Amino acid sequence: MFKTDLEIAQECVMEPITEIAKKAGISEEDLEVYGKYKAKVSLDVLKKRAEEPDGKLILVTAINPTKAGEGKSTTTVGLADGFRRLGKKAMVALREPSLGPVFGLKGGAAGGGYAQVVPMEDINLHFTGDMHAITTCNNLISACLDNHIHQGNALDIDVNAVVWKRVLDMNDRSLRQIEIGLGPKANGVERKDGFNITVASEVMAILCLSHSLMDLKERLGNILIAYNTKKEPIYAKDLGIAGALAMIMKDAIKPNLVQTLEHTPVLIHGGPFANIAHGCNSVLATKTCLKLADYVITEAGFGADLGAEKFLDIKCRLADLHPSAVVIVATIRALKQHGGVSFEELKEENVDAMLAGCANLAKHIETIQAFGLPYVVAINEFATDTPAEVAALENWCKEHGHPMALSQVWAKGGAGAETLAQEVLRLCEEENHYHPIYDVEESIEDKIFKIASTCYGAGSVVYSEEAKEQIAMYQKRGWDKLPICMAKVPTSLSDQATLYGAPKDFAITVREFRPSLGAGFIVALTGSVMTMPGLPKHPAANNMDIDEDGHIVGLF
Repeated sequence: MFKTDLEIAQECVMEPITEIAKKAGISEEDLEVYGKYKAKVSLDVLKKRAEEPDGKLILVTAINPTKAGEGKSTTTVGLADGFRRLGKKAMVALREPSLGPVFGLKGGAAGGGYAQVVPMEDINLHFTGDMHAITTCNNLISACLDNHIHQGNALDIDVNAVVWKRVLDMNDRSLRQIEIGLGPKANGVERKDGFNITVASEVMAILCLSHSLMDLKERLGNILIAYNTKKEPIYAKDLGIAGALAMIMKDAIKPNLVQTLEHTPVLIHGGPFANIAHGCNSVLATKTCLKLADYVITEAGFGADLGAEKFLDIKCRLADLHPSAVVIVATIRALKQHGGVSFEELKEENVDAMLAGCANLAKHIETIQAFGLPYVVAINEFATDTPAEVAALENWCKEHGHPMALSQVWAKGGAGAETLAQEVLRLCEEENHYHPIYDVEESIEDKIFKIASTCYGAGSVVYSEEAKEQIAMYQKRGWDKLPICMAKVPTSLSDQATLYGAPKDFAITVREFRPSLGAGFIVALTGSVMTMPGLPKHPAANNMDIDEDGHIVGLF
């Protein structure tokens, strides 16, 4: 009987966070302790080390996952522990979990098995309050906007042209479309509104792309919130609240320090989803790690078509980051699903289906090659994998000339990543030619086609009439010269959730654009992707409990 992730995490004897800080080279004066095992790290660490060289940056990405997730964060954590076992100074930079998936279906983002980040319960629940600060900051904009309209509307805001939505860090489909201001006049002006999940908020994207508190304040002020009756843009700064917004975020902007089960230092900060946002942890956390460690392992959400593309086209471009190597995580069970096996039958041996599903892996490898980066395929081992399946996948990699290593981090922790770590070390010494796949000066249509054709395998892009009108307006305002953040389903290379494998020459449909001017990119919503998820028929919350001693059960 396997132990649950929670049981494994609860058995860990954690080191005091002050000791973890010492390992990372963080002084006590730059540490703000939140209890015994977590802390905020001062932004002064970056300033003090500004002239020191950066370590090597390693990105962990994956193939298109199944609904259970395929162990990208687990591989990231285990790989860092593997580096430490080889005597290398390594750190991890991860995103923060969202409460919505924690109580829904997908789960958290703290790794699994013997490759986890702890304290697991804290990280997956309220942690240091960053998500709440982002939620409050977002909703202060909404409150002030509606109050401004109620109090006379000096900015002449068109109540039918408000583009800013409220947020909640929960999966709640009932809030996607709502009406507010109902009842007496004192309740405000009636209008249609809606909620996104917190991780889809532009405030989250801004937190993750800001370089300093003042940069964050400026970006928050530049958030587009509405248009006036002359169709001119209205920004958050027009409400006079940029200072208040930044004040709410003064602690949230600082990265959070925790540890792996093997006591490797980890910075967890920011948590945008990769299907509806840009899917990477904060620039500040990544850059801090690069000054503190020789090797920094980070992950970007979902597959290379989403998280890796945004990491390499948006985050690295805007933050002047230059990754040294990429790890592409693949699991035999996910490959079998891409080869035509139903989710319920993934535990059954099926070598032929797995090899058919390797077309999906091949497409993600092509994507990383398009960015000019060296890579290794990490086969993330599951207990249900058979020797015949593992041998067939290893042989496929060899036949096609793809570097490969078996990752056994779930069962063995860092010891199960030593072979993978050695391969990554080799790759880090190779010359690479990293470059984004498009120029921001290109048109919106050209940028989207390059992403869709290069990373998805699409043959064409179709735009709704609304999207076409938005493109024309953005061109007039000069917004078309920003990077593109594609919002797309994660389970398929296409915009159709159940179109598995590696489809070719299909059409991607862009139905709507949302300008994230504070963050510095344009979001393109494709297919039916939602920015407020719903709960499944049997939410994970049904399996959770706590006893009179505060002992938690059922949290993974």
